[in-house]
Amino acid sequence: MLDAWAQASDTSFNTQRYGDLAVLSVKGRSLYLLKPSTYMNLSGNAVRYYLQKLPVTEERLVVICDDINLPFGTLRMRMNGSDGGHNGLKNIAEMIGTENYCRIRMGVGHDFHEGEQVDYVLGELSDQEREMMPELCKKVSQGILDWIFVGPDRAMTAVNTKKSEK
Repeated sequence: MLDAWAQASDTSFNTQRYGDLAVLSVKGRSLYLLKPSTYMNLSGNAVRYYLQKLPVTEERLVVICDDINLPFGTLRMRMNGSDGGHNGLKNIAEMIGTENYCRIRMGVGHDFHEGEQVDYVLGELSDQEREMMPELCKKVSQGILDWIFVGPDRAMTAVNTKKSEK
């Protein structure tokens, strides 16, 4: 998702402490795109570090993550809430001391056998899934821009979808 957004914005990531960082300028505002280099379930270390380093508060944080509990192509944006069993979100909340930050869950489905979750999540997309990704990435990035410039209610209305919606 972040790679697609950076590429579409003609910017690139620079490897830094705890991850790769790109900066976009949109309507006079700086958007910081962070891809943590930590293990997913320790990504709170990177988030906490950059919240301390950059002019960003928890209230302006948006975390994008995969979600095996949602079918591929389903998007869910929430302004706060529980980790829902996602270890990365759990670690972020522990490290920054709050669950009050925006998160966008991108459904990846759960078409795997017991014990194969890691291989599934880190595996290759099917041809159909790969075909869907540009539109999903566009929808997420536009949702984040809506969240910034017109507010969370409109952003959530635009982002929250089901797989079958086009």
